[in-house]
Amino acid sequence: MPRFITDACIACGACAAECPVDCISEGDIYEINPEVCIDCGNCEEVCPVQAIIEK
Repeated sequence: MPRFITDACIACGACAAECPVDCISEGDIYEINPEVCIDCGNCEEVCPVQAIIEK
């Protein structure tokens, strides 16, 4: 199941840097494209504010 970025996101970019399939896009709150996400969990592991959860 793809991950989801919550409103707790501080847009630091740590998650996007760790994504092996580049499915995370920048913004005020970053977004994960669920159609591209391979559910590796790398983004969730590096998020400093635990803003990434399983949907």
